[in-house]
Amino acid sequence: VQDYLTKEVQSAYRLSGVEINDKHIEVIVRQMLRKVRIEDQGDTEMLPGSLVDIFTYEDENEKALENGGAPASAKRTLLGITKAALATESFLSAASFQETARVLTEAAIKNKIDPLIGLKENVIIGKLIPAGTGMKIYKNITTVPAESGDAASAE
Repeated sequence: VQDYLTKEVQSAYRLSGVEINDKHIEVIVRQMLRKVRIEDQGDTEMLPGSLVDIFTYEDENEKALENGGAPASAKRTLLGITKAALATESFLSAASFQETARVLTEAAIKNKIDPLIGLKENVIIGKLIPAGTGMKIYKNITTVPAESGDAASAE
């Protein structure tokens, strides 16, 4: 499904004379296909008819199987771009996209706490992004400047 959608979107852009690298469209398509609709809950706590992130679905099924229970069954659901952007775990990321007042009101009512895992929400609050040297594993690394003679000999 992902390959088909990527190919069709690319063909539409190419007809207009626009060249876009596949990786950009693949990221969007992956987000659009990230949710599943639960059909049978099995021995999990997921409710039939609910939309669940694919990773949560897989984790819950794994737990059910480890405990000797039956896994849930679900069908992958294609969300529109707007719904996919609003269906993120981060309410800050969702609020920056569309329906800001609704997203923030819902987050306040549900007493949500944003885990600040993604790049977007960290940029919004002005925090170091969790990528490259902004990652936690690099916080305690000290840099040592190279000697001036080493740089000249490297050329």
